[in-house]
Amino acid sequence: MPCPTTDLIHHPYVPPAEFAAPQPGVFKASTVIFPNVAAMRSREWRDKSGYTYGLHGTPTTFILEERLAAIEGGLQCLLVPSGLAAIANVALSLLRSGDEVLIPDNAYGPNKTLARGELQAWGIRHRFYDPMDPADLAAQIGEHTRLVWLEAPGSVTLEFPDLVEQVRTCRARGVTTALDNTWGAGLAFDPFDLGTLDAPLAVDISVHALTKYPSGGGDVLMGSIVTRDDALHQRLKMTHMRLGLGVGANDAEVLLRSLPSMSLRYRAHDASARALARWCQGRPEFVQVLHPALAGSPGHAHWAALCARGEPERPGRAAGLFSVVIDPRYTQAQVDAFCDALRLFKLGYSWGGPMSLVVPYELAQMRVRWPAHLQRGTLVRFSAGLEDVADLQADLEQALVAAFAA
Repeated sequence: MPCPTTDLIHHPYVPPAEFAAPQPGVFKASTVIFPNVAAMRSREWRDKSGYTYGLHGTPTTFILEERLAAIEGGLQCLLVPSGLAAIANVALSLLRSGDEVLIPDNAYGPNKTLARGELQAWGIRHRFYDPMDPADLAAQIGEHTRLVWLEAPGSVTLEFPDLVEQVRTCRARGVTTALDNTWGAGLAFDPFDLGTLDAPLAVDISVHALTKYPSGGGDVLMGSIVTRDDALHQRLKMTHMRLGLGVGANDAEVLLRSLPSMSLRYRAHDASARALARWCQGRPEFVQVLHPALAGSPGHAHWAALCARGEPERPGRAAGLFSVVIDPRYTQAQVDAFCDALRLFKLGYSWGGPMSLVVPYELAQMRVRWPAHLQRGTLVRFSAGLEDVADLQADLEQALVAAFAA
């Protein structure tokens, strides 16, 4: 008879398997137990047919990967600790010294910083292209270009590119495309179905900061890499394994619990952002309002063609982000005072959670050149949360009066 301490660790009881509930079980493991040596030697983790070590997957992470792949229209998915980790995983897997990566000038800032830092130090060159000029992208693709990053819309300025033409251009030149699909979230458009039945077209890779809409609570950091090509997926997966990237079971649990409501939350964020953006268009303090679904916003026609499939009667989908360009007659100190005066919009990075957020940006320091389609002034980006839209509008109004009233 073993002593109680040993019995606690090796207790023979196993609960019955027939259990079903709305949420899948949470499996936490570093060590995975094998029934025998033959299983230890033969079990395969790369195709999800078995479990070998917690870092290579558990039932919890496998379920989450499959659901995320389905949302984005992919076939395979990798989970990583953040959206930036997803970008880094792709870059480190596909690029070698002497290669070149092209990045849109309006891309998520840390992607550009990674290229200027580690990638450049390792002999990987980078160039920034004009996301609103497909001819500029085509002209910059060279013999050493191995990867082109796409973003629809731009992270801060929210102009929507001709994504279809961008992918078509890269495909014609045999260059791999990777889309930062955090804004679209797999809901606004399908990154793996950009063409027609007669002329199918898809990105090669979709990365997604699950920190935003899939999480929905502003309390989880996670990212995903979705593909449809198994050979490409396996290449990314082996880099993922060698880097030791993994996610916690409790974070995966939060994502699994939040995913069923993501579409409803996305629609709510979208509706509030559109209402607030339209209201901002009537304010004299703003010389430009940037939101892809608003007529006149840069790239609106491209958004309509992809997210509303060119049907005017369809509202299409858009995330809960919009930006404004504040009239240059106002000083930076006044713009800062406006942001500080907001009560419901909190100063903070990220988006997709229940709380509305605001961030002022120094755009001149973020771009290679000031885009012709953007008015001069100070740019402020808003993320509409889940508060009542009338309360959010009132908050904007009182802050404008407080900061800009003569």
